[in-house]
Amino acid sequence: MSDQATTTPAGQPRMSKPTGFAYFWYTFKQKMATPTPYLTVTGLTLWIFTYWLLCEGLEFWRFSKIPGPITVLTDWFARDPFQGISIFKEEYYIHIWSSCRRIAIAFCIATGVGVPLGLFMGWSKTFRDYTFPILEVLRPIPPLAWVPLAILMFSGFETPVIFLATLASLFVTTLNTMLGVDSIDEEYFRAAGCLGSSKWQIFTNVVVPGALPFIFTGLQISVGVAWFSLVAAEMVSGDYGLGYLIVDSFMNNVTVPMVIGMVTLGLVGWGTSVMVRQVGKQLMQWQVRELAQQDR
Repeated sequence: MSDQATTTPAGQPRMSKPTGFAYFWYTFKQKMATPTPYLTVTGLTLWIFTYWLLCEGLEFWRFSKIPGPITVLTDWFARDPFQGISIFKEEYYIHIWSSCRRIAIAFCIATGVGVPLGLFMGWSKTFRDYTFPILEVLRPIPPLAWVPLAILMFSGFETPVIFLATLASLFVTTLNTMLGVDSIDEEYFRAAGCLGSSKWQIFTNVVVPGALPFIFTGLQISVGVAWFSLVAAEMVSGDYGLGYLIVDSFMNNVTVPMVIGMVTLGLVGWGTSVMVRQVGKQLMQWQVRELAQQDR
């Protein structure tokens, strides 16, 4: 697909931004022209080499009970794995799906509640005075401390796990959103007021867009916090999920599935963070254009 030429106001031809596969190929070449992908591959290679050296190369005594990368990969991609879990086993994907579904529900609830709550806490001093002390008292409580209460309050396995992941994610989302509103320059509010904007117009056209960078930074942290809270909850109350797979493997003294679960958790968690980051970039194109104009 070729780029289509357009004309600038000055009458000079300008190439429009490529779309579809051409856009994908363009962005891929742009990224490959930077040192970032090569440094990423180098870092991963060094990490895997160090892991192999400690577990299987030098067989360092601290790591004698931990399976090395060759052992893990051999089982992970085997049709008939020695310790029961591989990419060819349906149970493996059930664990992944269970955790992803719980994270999706918890993250949506935390975002739907935390973002409006943080916006109003940053917008209204009176509302913040009522709610911020409660947030600060509850926020330092570790997710594991909520496990007994969650089990008592909710029946079954699903709801307590989702509740714990939502709770941990909610605090991060709310606090970052509130800080995003606080970061907006007061001059924007005065300018909007001088132009005759109502409070609702200021809220929708100044507060919400101005807080978006902080909101999406908080959402990236939030989804990570939701993952480790979810894993902790699944270890205590769960029948499927990556956290349940890890603790169940440890209890049954099968270490390879435990490492497979941990690596899978890292990969899936990284994927969810990338998704949130990409959505944020799409919604904040105005910020990119503003920075580009400032550099001129």
